[in-house]
Amino acid sequence: MRLYGYFRSSASYRVRIALNLKGLDYEHVGVHLVKNGGEHLSDAFRAINPEALVPALTDTHDGVELELSQSLAILEYLDEKYPQYPLLPADLGLRAQVRSFALSIACEIHPVNNLRILKYLSQTLGVTDEQKNAWYRHWCETGLIALEQKLSRDGVRHAFCYGDKPGYADCLLVPQIFNAQRFQCDLSQVPELMRINQNCLEHPAFIKAHPGNQPDADA
Repeated sequence: MRLYGYFRSSASYRVRIALNLKGLDYEHVGVHLVKNGGEHLSDAFRAINPEALVPALTDTHDGVELELSQSLAILEYLDEKYPQYPLLPADLGLRAQVRSFALSIACEIHPVNNLRILKYLSQTLGVTDEQKNAWYRHWCETGLIALEQKLSRDGVRHAFCYGDKPGYADCLLVPQIFNAQRFQCDLSQVPELMRINQNCLEHPAFIKAHPGNQPDADA
């Protein structure tokens, strides 16, 4: 398997965590989103993913090389093909709750705050850095507070989002908290999420997946 990604990309970070939790070997291929005019925009990378987005995962299935995009689709592919250490719970109801949590990040928080949106705000619409960062913090804090309430409403506390082992939801939570901290979001209102995030950061799979530990990491 090859994982094409950018060390600071939330979506790439999710897939790295999943691969590590499952103990899968893969080749890391750095695709820098800023240098060289954005390497994700090159013809070479568009041949792998026409969306020009990271991550992209290549793997062989039934003798055919697959080129997969969209991090959640990749996570579910990995869970179905490599069932060791399942990311999703067996129980139908709990599985739906986990997916709901993950999609709240992937569909509600992350899309309005990813790099190409922030660049459009500043480079095309001409908003100031202060306005851009306020935009980021508003949507990120609003979404995380809702997730805090979602996890806290039943009064049950687990070491991780939905149990005593990290899984699908944690693969999404940790990268989102990482970016929230980069943009100096107020995380004082999400103590449960921060407790879980800290537990994850002490786990070997998350340590290995951390942006600062990637071959393409830079300042």
